[in-house]
Amino acid sequence: MSISMLSNTFANTVNTMASRLPLHAIWTAGSTQQRTLILGVVLAVLSNVLFGVLYAYSSFLAPLSGTQVFIWRMLAMWAALIGYLVISGRLGLHIDKLKALRTVKQWAWLLLPTPIFLSQFWLFMWAPVNGQGVQTAMGYFLFPLMMVVFGCVLFGEKLSRLQWLAVGFAAVGVGSEIVRTQSISWATLWVCGTYPMYYILRRLQGIGAVTGLLVDLTIFVPFAVAYLFFFAPSSVDLVSGSGFFIMMLIGLGILSVLAMKTNVDASQLLPVNVYGMMSYLEPALLFILAITVLGNPFESSMIYSYGLIWLGIACLIAHGVRQLRRARRDIKSAIQEQTA
Repeated sequence: MSISMLSNTFANTVNTMASRLPLHAIWTAGSTQQRTLILGVVLAVLSNVLFGVLYAYSSFLAPLSGTQVFIWRMLAMWAALIGYLVISGRLGLHIDKLKALRTVKQWAWLLLPTPIFLSQFWLFMWAPVNGQGVQTAMGYFLFPLMMVVFGCVLFGEKLSRLQWLAVGFAAVGVGSEIVRTQSISWATLWVCGTYPMYYILRRLQGIGAVTGLLVDLTIFVPFAVAYLFFFAPSSVDLVSGSGFFIMMLIGLGILSVLAMKTNVDASQLLPVNVYGMMSYLEPALLFILAITVLGNPFESSMIYSYGLIWLGIACLIAHGVRQLRRARRDIKSAIQEQTA
């Protein structure tokens, strides 16, 4: 089944679901803005669920190692992305954006975030099957908080009291975890310390998410193929000789592209604050999956430090809700002034 057919099927499913929910009156009689908000929320939830499924996916591909699953995922994702862009007729649009880069400096600037992206995707597939699932999920919990800090330091953004509280709770939580374990997981530090830099660099470059993803994957494909044939030929024999593994890897590529596509679509449909709050669903799912499905350890003594970090997240959500309500009041005031 092609990506376009999957997209049409999903759109029909959304309409059917919407007609059966209590929100049916809003969906049918509400404004275009309300329908957009509902669809954006549905897409955001779906993308986070898909990312959760992908997090546990590597555990079903044994005896492939976490690194081998990462390599295969990158290849499958690249093939699925190229297929989607060809079918949708958008491949030329992204190629034209890249053709606009004329100098070596521009290309070097474009490729600077690629190692960060690849290392994050490797960790995402490696951690669940190597006992680092909980620690990696915590890195994703800290990621929005670190984005707030980076925004303050690099862009001079002002922090509200709730945002300062969020950063404070997170700092105390991380500090207590360091005291408890006399260390902190490198997986946690790598996610929350480097992933914000990837998004900041892409933002400074003005490169869209899909264009950046296309560049990152295409650059990596030759290295992935070389790794499989020179360092992991047994995995090539295993996959090529098994219909199950071939279908699982095809599914891995399609799910990866769908997860990225629905996430990007949600970010474009939803207000920034709502999208930011919805992003906390993914690390929550990763955390639950790491403990339940993957069996990663969670000690009761971790509740204090993790609880403080979650308090920080609650402060960020409260800040987002307050901003959203303020924006709605401003819109209503503007409408009343125009009609007066």
